[in-house]
Amino acid sequence: MPILIVWFIIVLKQRKNALKRFGETHLIKVLMPDVSTLRYKWKFILSTLALTFLILAVANPQIGSKLQEVKRKGVEVIIALDVSNSMLAEDIKPNRLDAAKHAISKLIDNLSGNNIGLIVFAGDAYTQLPVTSDYSAAKMFLSAINTNIVPVQGTAIGKAIEQAEKSFKTDDSKNKALIIITDGENHEDDAVKIAEEAHKKGIIVNTIGLGSQKGTPIPVYDRFGRKDYRKDKDGNIIMTKLNEKLLADIARAGGGSFIVADNSGFGLKKIVENIESMDKQEFDSKIYSDYESRFQYFAGLAIFFLILELIVLERKNKHFKHINIFKVNKDLQ
Repeated sequence: MPILIVWFIIVLKQRKNALKRFGETHLIKVLMPDVSTLRYKWKFILSTLALTFLILAVANPQIGSKLQEVKRKGVEVIIALDVSNSMLAEDIKPNRLDAAKHAISKLIDNLSGNNIGLIVFAGDAYTQLPVTSDYSAAKMFLSAINTNIVPVQGTAIGKAIEQAEKSFKTDDSKNKALIIITDGENHEDDAVKIAEEAHKKGIIVNTIGLGSQKGTPIPVYDRFGRKDYRKDKDGNIIMTKLNEKLLADIARAGGGSFIVADNSGFGLKKIVENIESMDKQEFDSKIYSDYESRFQYFAGLAIFFLILELIVLERKNKHFKHINIFKVNKDLQ
């Protein structure tokens, strides 16, 4: 807005200098009786006010930041997402990891009333988001996940299950669910046995498998966007494929469901139904009430001043140009 005002002042000076080249100012006013500099300035002021209120409307001012405590009934759900390099394979579009993140975002929308946590794992497992009822925070942390977030590469599904055991807040043995999303290329531990032990502690372990069984290469892009494929130490292209049997065994040992995801969908409906059928626990959670938007008032003022600007003409009105309310009538003196 300051730049706009400075620009207008410069334009006014240029107009004034241009008129001076034609003659004396008072003579020009006589020659151009319908021209009104004042109206030109008023149109600018009205346009500026309209633009100011339009900017405020777009900024969407809000009120109502009241903290309230509510009671919820639900289960604790932890999602463990594989972030190893094999998750960059593009047999699921755009790649396994991005497709998984999109599916998790949709899953979060369908877990109303439940608490949720996020774990990332590759060669080791880490808590990305502790169990919470704040779905907005869950989506924010989800968006930040990439293959560089874990320093140790590999795939240790068992460590992800063990990390989930530590992350559950409740001691109740009937309302804890773990969803593992991976291609199943486990190289580190006995994930089936660990899943079985977790199930004995009341954790339902579900698995979602990503990728094709025939295998696909792992793309690598340089800084110019040129595509190559990840190779082993002998120069051979590494092929990554879904270990369907392992993931099915983990789900069976964990008392949960196994789903194979593909480009047509992740089949999350079954897992959501299983979670909804679990025994619910009542827990307290503090949330902020929704803010109420007030953009409409500023939008209304912007429209009002814009209409005024359109009504005010640059030229004097022929019906009112002879009227001057400030003129003193000498006959009355």
